Amino acid sequence: MPNTPQQQRRRDQVEAVLRLGAPFLDLLLLAGDRASRIVAPQGDDYYALRAGERLELDAIQAGPGSPRTRQPEA
Repeated sequence: MPNTPQQQRRRDQVEAVLRLGAPFLDLLLLAGDRASRIVAPQGDDYYALRAGERLELDAIQAGPGSPRTRQPEA
């Protein structure tokens, strides 16, 4: 069902606010990430995802050094 003109205007306004606020929110997330690394640099239960990375739950649940997470020897 198509939007009414009033709904379309409201949608455009919300999207404009989000576009304007996106850089601020990105900086807020970056600052929070950096602060968390300073406060708890050895957080073993923290798995940050970066752009372009995939989350593999099997490797996380297995833990470091388990057969699932060991790299093949060359």
